[in-house]
Amino acid sequence: MARPPFPPFTLETAMQKVQAAEDAWNSRDPVRVAQAYTEDTVWRNRDEFLQGRDAVVEFLTRKWEREQDYALRKQLWAFTEDRIAVRFQYESRDASGQWWRSYGNEQWEFTGEGLMRRREASINDVEISEDERRIFGPREEGDRTDLPLR
Repeated sequence: MARPPFPPFTLETAMQKVQAAEDAWNSRDPVRVAQAYTEDTVWRNRDEFLQGRDAVVEFLTRKWEREQDYALRKQLWAFTEDRIAVRFQYESRDASGQWWRSYGNEQWEFTGEGLMRRREASINDVEISEDERRIFGPREEGDRTDLPLR
């Protein structure tokens, strides 16, 4: 299975890869998201270490059960031939109704087929009130401007 765009990345293809990841994660479909990763992908997400696509599906299923109304924005930070770094923020609410904004950075490494073989994420959470929210679902078509990350 291949997942374009493929390395070596250019500015344009790196930005396409980041937007495709944002779109997939905003679907909140663990199986769809996991298809972008190799069968033996290696992840670090906060304090969890995962290996394999099945572990990714299990992790994302738990994540989106806990993080309700999840909405994400990603920005390209840097790239090389087969690696991309992004910064991101997302908002979600927990079962009690408390809203959170989560800020983070990710480093991605890809195979020649465009599948992600490694993902490392560092994330911090900030409690927010509902009136402080600024991310309300996936981006509208044509709205690909960067959201200020503050």
